[in-house]
Formats: sequence, structure tokens, C-alpha cells
Amino acid sequence: MRPTKIVKASLIPSVMPKEDPTWRFALGANPTTEGWVLALSTADGTTGYGYASASAHLGSTLAGLKAILDRLLPLVIGQDAFNIEAVLQSITANLARHNQAKGAIDIAMYDLMAKLLDVPLYKLFGGKVRDSVPILRILAIKKPDEMAANAQKLVDKGYNYLKIKVHGDVAEDVACVRAIRKQVGDGVHLTIDANQSYDAKSAITALNRMAEYDLDLVEQPVHIDDLEGLKLVTESVPVVVEADECAGSLAEVMNLVRHRMVDAVSLKIPNLGGVRNTIAAAHVCEAGGVRYRFGAAVGSRLLSATAMHLAAALPGVTYACEFGEFDRLLDDPFEGIEIEGGVLHVPEGVGCGVSPTADSLEKFAAAV
Repeated sequence: MRPTKIVKASLIPSVMPKEDPTWRFALGANPTTEGWVLALSTADGTTGYGYASASAHLGSTLAGLKAILDRLLPLVIGQDAFNIEAVLQSITANLARHNQAKGAIDIAMYDLMAKLLDVPLYKLFGGKVRDSVPILRILAIKKPDEMAANAQKLVDKGYNYLKIKVHGDVAEDVACVRAIRKQVGDGVHLTIDANQSYDAKSAITALNRMAEYDLDLVEQPVHIDDLEGLKLVTESVPVVVEADECAGSLAEVMNLVRHRMVDAVSLKIPNLGGVRNTIAAAHVCEAGGVRYRFGAAVGSRLLSATAMHLAAALPGVTYACEFGEFDRLLDDPFEGIEIEGGVLHVPEGVGCGVSPTADSLEKFAAAV
């Protein structure tokens, strides 16, 4: 019988330059995407991998994540890889917040369990109900003509779902949506993401003007704390309103669904603290009649592959998901998945289905 006790935890930093160093959205800009890759190993070398996303706008930095993981990992060493509930209870009791760090441990343990069982990750979630999902790709904030040109490049690659980043200036944002719709035609699905940049009245004005360009949904139109404004927007526009930044915990998702503040929720594994909480959030949405899908998995292919396995197993995922942002990043520490014609297929290998690059394996071997 294979050993199942976790005997080693290794961390390597992941700093992935963006192909476009000027890429920006309403909450900021950064030429790189940063995070930590966690490896949890048993005595025979079986290793599960997790990814901790360093997102400054969500209060998570590279240095801060390292400090938190250094505090939590001693609680994992010596534990049985299959005792994920006990491990998660232990680390949550030790540290209530910091979902990105806890999510890395959660992801790595699920990957390790699947490898010990010699099955694809989706088998642990009840099996798959789909083999692939269409990918929603993001258009960074630029001038309307530049955004339209970039939209056409993605359409030419086979993408049929696009998300337009806007920044709160109603006239400029409407102009961007107009230019993109004119460029790509009526057959392409368009969404917008305001990243909290509107107040409620401005959001209502903008979305009613944009509605003629056939938007599928709008993500996080108002500030994270303005839940009354969010509900007002939801009730006042013909476009599906989706929560993102204000759906950063299971409790927040429950509150949104209970009070029907939104039509949909964007689920993100790092923000929710891992796979376990993401599954629970999806079930809360299903019970409350609120739609859900998977939002931007910005980081390594490891993160996208993990999210894809979960999306394959959840029947309520009925819209395009954001698993393709690794395609605009360089120096990925993992390999094994690619977008094909605007679609991502669930990896069929053991575990999450991607593997570290040769360079990453060397770094893990050298990690203490």
C-alpha cells in the first residue's frame, strides 16, 4: 500500500510576466502575475500541487502569502493526505482569513489524493457531466479602437466569448462596448466587468445604454460594500448582474443568494479558500436559484486545470468560464493544457492533469 502521510512541503515563487505589460483594469495595473506554487509530498515521492494567487486588490501579496503559508504548513506535515476535512479545520482554527493561502493547501491536497488513487481530479467531485467549457477571454482597458482590434484578434483565434474591462466613465465605457460590438458582429457573446468602478445610478445608466449592444452579463458593477446599490442595479437593468469581489467567502455568497442581490455569482477557487468551499458555494447558488460560473483563474495552468476539473463536475455551470488567461502570461511553471478553438477540455491525466516544467522541478528539488 502506498504511503499517504504528507512528509514534505515545498514552495516556489511564480512570477509570470504579461505579454502586454500595459495590461490594466479598473483596480490597477501590474506587468506581472504573481503567486506561490505549493508541493505536498508523501514518502514515496507522490506529489500534489497547489497555487496561491497573490492579488493585491484582494489584499494578498507575494511576501504576505509566504509568511502565512510558512505558518500553516507545519499543521499539514505529518497528516494523512486523505484527512482533508481535519486539516482544513486545523488551519482555519489557526487562521480565520487568508483564503488564497488556504486555497493552495486545499488544491494541493485534492491533487495529491487523486494521484494516490490514480484517478483524474474530477472523479473526487462526483465524476464529470461535461468534457469541455467555452472560454471567456478578457479585454484590458484601452482606447475603444484598440480594444476592438484586440477583440478581433481573440475572435480570429476561435474565442466566441469576450469580457470587456470598463472603468466607470459611462460615455467612454459605452463607446468601448459599441466599438467592440461593431467590430466582432452579432455572433460573439459580450460581457463587461466594472470591477466596482460605478456607483449604482451610473451603473444603471451605463447598462441601460449598453443593453442595445446585447450584453450577456455585467460583473461587479458597484463597490464591494454597496450591497444595497448592487441589489438596486440588479432590479433596474435588463442585463444579468453578477457578483465577484463581494463573493469572496462562503458566507458572502450565502448572503448574496439569500437576499437575491444578484442574478449570478462568479466563483473563484483562490478567493473562496479552495475546492471544498467552492463546491459548497455552487450548491448554495443552486439551492437559491442563482446562476454561477467560474471567474478569472489568473495564474498558472495549474490553477486553470484545477478549476476545469471542478467545472466539469458541476452541472450548474452553464456559461463560459475564465480559464484561458494563462495564454497571455509567460514563464508558466506548469504545462499540459492549451485552449483549442476557444474551448478548454478537461485534462484526463491523473490528478489535475498538468505537470511542472523541468525548470520548476529543479526549483522544487532545491526547495527546503
